[in-house]
Amino acid sequence: MTSLPLPVGGDRESPVDLAEFVRPLPHNIEAEQHVLGAIMLYAPTLSAVRTLLDSADYYRPAHRLIWDSIVGLVDRGAPCEPVAVAATIDPRELARIGGAPYLHTLISQAPSVASATYYAQLVHRLAYARHVVLTGTRLMQLGYSATGDADSDVRGTVASEMAALALSDAQGWPEPAPLSAAPELPTFPAWAFPDWLGEYVAGLAEITQTPTDLAGSLALAVLGVAGGGKVWVRGPGWTEPTNLFTLVVLPPGNRKSEVYKHMTAPIRTAEALLIDQAKPLIAEAVIAHRIAEAHADKTEKAAANAADATQQAVATDEAAIARLALEEATIPPEPCLFSDDATVERLTSHVAEQGGRFAILSPEGEIFSIAAGRYSGAPNLAVLKSGHAGEEMRIDRMGRASERIPAATITLGICTQPGVLARLGETPQFLEQGLLGRLLYSLPKSLLGYRNPNPDPIPDHVRSDYSDNVTSLVLSLHALADPVTLNFAPDAESAARALLDETERRFRPETGDLAHMTDWGGKYVGAVLRIAALLHIAEHFRGDWERHPISLATFQNARLIGEYFTVHAQAAYDAIGADPAVADARALLDWIDRTGTTQFSARDVLSSLRRFKKVADLDPALHVLESHGWIRRVPTAPRTGRGRKTGLVYETHPDATESAR
Repeated sequence: MTSLPLPVGGDRESPVDLAEFVRPLPHNIEAEQHVLGAIMLYAPTLSAVRTLLDSADYYRPAHRLIWDSIVGLVDRGAPCEPVAVAATIDPRELARIGGAPYLHTLISQAPSVASATYYAQLVHRLAYARHVVLTGTRLMQLGYSATGDADSDVRGTVASEMAALALSDAQGWPEPAPLSAAPELPTFPAWAFPDWLGEYVAGLAEITQTPTDLAGSLALAVLGVAGGGKVWVRGPGWTEPTNLFTLVVLPPGNRKSEVYKHMTAPIRTAEALLIDQAKPLIAEAVIAHRIAEAHADKTEKAAANAADATQQAVATDEAAIARLALEEATIPPEPCLFSDDATVERLTSHVAEQGGRFAILSPEGEIFSIAAGRYSGAPNLAVLKSGHAGEEMRIDRMGRASERIPAATITLGICTQPGVLARLGETPQFLEQGLLGRLLYSLPKSLLGYRNPNPDPIPDHVRSDYSDNVTSLVLSLHALADPVTLNFAPDAESAARALLDETERRFRPETGDLAHMTDWGGKYVGAVLRIAALLHIAEHFRGDWERHPISLATFQNARLIGEYFTVHAQAAYDAIGADPAVADARALLDWIDRTGTTQFSARDVLSSLRRFKKVADLDPALHVLESHGWIRRVPTAPRTGRGRKTGLVYETHPDATESAR
């Protein structure tokens, strides 16, 4: 029991008033017994109860001793049944709490293991109530002892007491996680590249004082330009092309254009060489086409001027043959590996003209506004969707010849600003038709304000190796007459299958971190396979790379890069607002903060927030807040009879009403 001192120099309280101060502190011995008994009956119960209670929450000292013994045993992986618990307690202490029989009594009195969390909540709330009473007692004593002098100012002590009281209310709560999918984003693992490429990426990032992520993501796009349409990779049950869609997001002033210029320079060099090589062939084709055209015109005129039916029939056959020869005398287009801006129609034509492979490399994000319908007035994603997957395309337009592309492959290497990323969510078709799920996002941290004015220069051999190797890689793959399909070594293939199985579990609604972005996650393993193939040809392109399988080490490096993109994709989806569950969770958390709600049911939310029409609409947001530690279910009392099932009730983390998120 606890009683309060009588006020100094004041009237004495009546017996009725004093009765309020001589009551026992709040507690429930049976609830404490039920918790301890349930844990000893089934040890895994401790994992759920431990988030709600600690030793200090128990009112009876004997129960604190038993709790500490149980926790010590479980932490060591030992059983925690009564015999084991009794063995860890000092015999004299054990005798004082009732001996081993009392421990067996706790088990026999436990109503059920399932109700342990309910009783643990009850014990915790009563412990908080005791803390409130004791704090009030100390504050009252402090107030009565004050003299009014400056030296005896009680405000600091009151503030510390109240802070301690608030902290005790949060006891049992884990630290809540921010609703952002990835508050701390990893940096690009440039060490996963072959040495010549990784060294240049790191060197360019240093000399330009930009995040490694920028040059690293563009390096993958450059490899995709070389390999797309020419190299495929066989996965566990399917094949993937090796083109990629990469998107780097950085605010203005981060020298995106400078890095872009240097990373794409070897592609421009290779393109210029291809143009020079093609000039004689194009010239010959132009002459051959003109000759065929003149011959076709001549034979058509002869057929038209034939004197009789027999001569006309012969001349018509010759004219038909000449016309077919003219159609076959095509003029090859000038080689063009990439563009930095193109309408959807022009992009489609580029792909058709360049043998089914093309790239958009740009320090801006214009391609997204074009795809959203800037010129056409309606979103048009067909060429990007097919071009990512390496699918066949058939294009028929009024007034133009039909175009058939057996396997279209498009590479995107885009650097853009955060505003463009945010606006991707404004075009619903980007999510509905899967464009967002095809992008490999990179959201590096800006170095503005922390850049070194005297960076280390790139060594000459690193710079020349990058330029020579990329140029050679592009030219050698461009010269392939037929595409090459790479295979994985047996151990690498096993690792790929393991990744496929592991990724599948990440889609599970209750526990998976990719459950809210299955469109992106469904292409994650394929992206890792593509990256592995690109790393393979980057490392072995001067050797017999076509015949050698992709090694386990290369696959593991590709997986490192893949996990980097996974975390950044989660952050990107958060910024885009592509995850409706997170958006709903934010709205619910704002409501909790605005209303000061500490406990609520689904019915309370539905009556206050119109964005939720029914309980099923609310469930994803509740799951997000619960998994992030902002709310938790209040265990319901064990049912003792018939009746309607009690609806779920949630309590909120103490920080949820302080905008601490």
